[in-house]
Amino acid sequence: MKNQRLGARVAFAWAGVRAAWRSERSFRTQGIMALMAGGVMGVLQPGLVWWALVGMAIALVLAAELINTALEQLADHLHPEHHPRIKIVKDCAAAAVLLLSLGAAWVGVLMVFSTLNN
Repeated sequence: MKNQRLGARVAFAWAGVRAAWRSERSFRTQGIMALMAGGVMGVLQPGLVWWALVGMAIALVLAAELINTALEQLADHLHPEHHPRIKIVKDCAAAAVLLLSLGAAWVGVLMVFSTLNN
């Protein structure tokens, strides 16, 4: 699979996004929240820096969800029965998503306050 054309690599990546959308409620929830954030931004019309910050926060949260999904799928495939170390791996990956989500929410709150106070 190495050295594939760019189009093929992009197709593989979109297949991953589609698989996560179909199988992971958390990914769908984060995706819907990203669309809602875009709607709020469309209404508030913040400066370009806020668009960049919120866009980056959204991208980081969705990427973390994809990494979390990949780790969970791999762990479940390699070790389907319950194991305390596998639980730690899954919990840590979920915690990374949680921390990024809290950071993204903080960026959103600051953007709203900044925009409304101008």
